[in-house]
Amino acid sequence: MDCPTCKVALVMSDRQGIEIDYCPQCRGIWLDRGELDKIIERSANEAPTNFPAPQQPSFGNQPQQGYYKEHRKKHWLNDLFD
Repeated sequence: MDCPTCKVALVMSDRQGIEIDYCPQCRGIWLDRGELDKIIERSANEAPTNFPAPQQPSFGNQPQQGYYKEHRKKHWLNDLFD
């Protein structure tokens, strides 16, 4: 199948049991029937992540530390779209 946007042949990739068709040129992603439902189901089954509350911004010459400096746990959906 060709990409509807740029007319390049789509590449099929299997990620965690879900087949994903993507375009290597425009990086568009297409899912077949039922694949989005699988992604949503997996997301709903995953335990909710508690994120730390952002700290108040500091003013002055102090380096800013806080919310954006901390590393968050990667969500499994990040692995689907490398």
